[in-house]
Amino acid sequence: MRNGLVGKVDLAERFGRIDEQWSPRIVAAVNDYDVKIAKVQGEFPWHTHDDTDELFLVVDGRLTLEVEGADPLVLEPGQIAVVPRGRPHRPTAQAETQILMLEPRGTRNTGDEDASGTIGEWLD
Repeated sequence: MRNGLVGKVDLAERFGRIDEQWSPRIVAAVNDYDVKIAKVQGEFPWHTHDDTDELFLVVDGRLTLEVEGADPLVLEPGQIAVVPRGRPHRPTAQAETQILMLEPRGTRNTGDEDASGTIGEWLD
């Protein structure tokens, strides 16, 4: 699905190849956006993306999105939420959860101020 190739992605197969928590992998690209998947469990640090919104889709499990100034959002499989740019947020999951994210190419998972985060590697 890179370099303009047409193809399909089997999400279940790709999730089966991920062992690490909170380590996004790129599975497709749409225009200048990366389609990323990750397995998550526990609490991710509070962070902000000043220049972009962030879309979360729960594939399996349950994700809670804590967003500054709002009630927590609990997402079940098949549900999405968008965190607006500039809003501090923290995703959490009590049990292992599979998520899909849509972000502009080059977006770090730890936000704009923490260069230690990962952009995500391709998972072909």
